[in-house]
Amino acid sequence: MTLDAVTRLVQTLLYEGYLLYPYRRSSGKNRHHWMFGTLYPRSFAEGQGEADPWWTRTECLAHGDDATVLSLHLRFLHLAEAGAIERQVDPSPRRLGQLSRTQETVGFDVASADGARAIRGALHLSAERLHESLFKIAVRVENVTGFELGSADDPGQRRDAALPAALASTHVLMTLRGGEFISLLDPPEPLKDAAGRCRNVGTWPVLVGDPGARDTILSAPIILADYPQVASESPGDFFDATEIDEMLTLRVLTLTDEEKHAMRDGDPRARALLTRTEALADAERRRLHGASRRAAPATAAAPGIRPGMRVRLVPRGRSDIFDIALAGRAATVTSIEEDYEGRIFLAVTIDDDPGQDLGAEGRPGHRFYFRLDEVERLS
Repeated sequence: MTLDAVTRLVQTLLYEGYLLYPYRRSSGKNRHHWMFGTLYPRSFAEGQGEADPWWTRTECLAHGDDATVLSLHLRFLHLAEAGAIERQVDPSPRRLGQLSRTQETVGFDVASADGARAIRGALHLSAERLHESLFKIAVRVENVTGFELGSADDPGQRRDAALPAALASTHVLMTLRGGEFISLLDPPEPLKDAAGRCRNVGTWPVLVGDPGARDTILSAPIILADYPQVASESPGDFFDATEIDEMLTLRVLTLTDEEKHAMRDGDPRARALLTRTEALADAERRRLHGASRRAAPATAAAPGIRPGMRVRLVPRGRSDIFDIALAGRAATVTSIEEDYEGRIFLAVTIDDDPGQDLGAEGRPGHRFYFRLDEVERLS
């Protein structure tokens, strides 16, 4: 995954829930924003009885040494009258050795703009050395903006009044130079206890980038699997990843002229969404209907065997009708497959089968599965 792909992923998550169908401001769910990862001013949150958070905490594990460099990028939305303003805080890189000796606090201020209030926040960074080369990194984000609760009796009205001083959709992106992060979802066996002791509040860190890469972690307010990706078929953000792009596309296209006019006169991102959706070609809309992605073949688990190789079948032990009928027959390996229990099988077609071409296309009845010890190489 390129840096652009990581940026697109972060951008998609940043705006999750920002605008919802039918994408016009008059809709109740767009008049009253509720977004994952919103940190309200501390005085407001505590006055609400902790119903709304004012801080979030990320803890994750990393291999490295004192010289390993941690870079951190805080991203959030600043909600203004005309729409959202993207904000980013980039403290200078820190070495893990430095953070293991002293917790550091980085204060930041965001100026008011277009109806959005000035914000004051703080980042608290630390690294606890668990073993010689194992660290637990902790990042706490706080909204310490001064805020008067006001006299509104309705909690929703008070919350709406506090939103212009909130950090909405708070995300933390971390990278390491000279070290690597450890998955909290699938940690190595010796590190499972340490991973289980990491405490994440209001956020969850996952590995991002190309599968297998361990230099970047995204801590998001939505729980994701490691190495999440935006589907290549998606033409752009609909701000609602719990829904289906195809369905939302068709919904937007069937809006009345009056409803489309309301979209165009509303948030600039709603206007861009409408323009993009109306410009989609038929082929682009068909791509949204669905996609099937084959997993990479498990070639590393079958040394000396490759697709296209000819083998002789020598079934062992199972003795079903196909084992009996196909014993001794010559076959061609079409793929190497791994099941959910980690067992490796060879998918083969029978050389003298008149329907071998159907088996090569993956059709049923002409493709068969055998274990590695049930074939002998012919070529």
